[in-house]
Amino acid sequence: MHRILLWLIYLLSKTVVNIEKMKDEICKEKMALVEKLGVHLENREQLAPVAARILSYIILTGKKGTTFEDMVTILCASKSTISTHLNHLQDLKKIVYFTKTGDRKKYFIINKDMIVQHIDNMINEWQEVRELHLEIKSYKETINTLKLENDDEKFELSFHNDYIQFLDEASSSIETLRTKLIDNQFHI
Repeated sequence: MHRILLWLIYLLSKTVVNIEKMKDEICKEKMALVEKLGVHLENREQLAPVAARILSYIILTGKKGTTFEDMVTILCASKSTISTHLNHLQDLKKIVYFTKTGDRKKYFIINKDMIVQHIDNMINEWQEVRELHLEIKSYKETINTLKLENDDEKFELSFHNDYIQFLDEASSSIETLRTKLIDNQFHI
């Protein structure tokens, strides 16, 4: 009986060690993603490097939120730097915070409206590109109807048709995603 108990304790200790290793690996993976996503957001959103890393960390932490203190510790930045960039991100309406009853800390999360705004920008950009392709295609069709000396001079229009179809389908898909976000079908 004593051996079985010792064996169970041994197995339990191995399990705890394995869980700690998994947590370590997940933490490393998260920080690598914070860096990678941070570089992307820095360029796309025109953010300062630390602000982009803060936003990335908040995105990857999810709906449970993260505190000011956690970010100071994990992102290895000074309190004043984190505070300045948190305030800036709040001013840009990219993040919001909530509090928990009995806890004075602010828990920062991504602002869902920021995602909807990004989707709206994508849709508008795609619509502009679509209109441009329609105009170019119309121009090429006009040229193609003229008497050209050589049929090889005629414009090929299939690229424009395929690209316009792609934009229509992509816009439809992202509109569906936008609707689901607005209707709270996702809990980010």
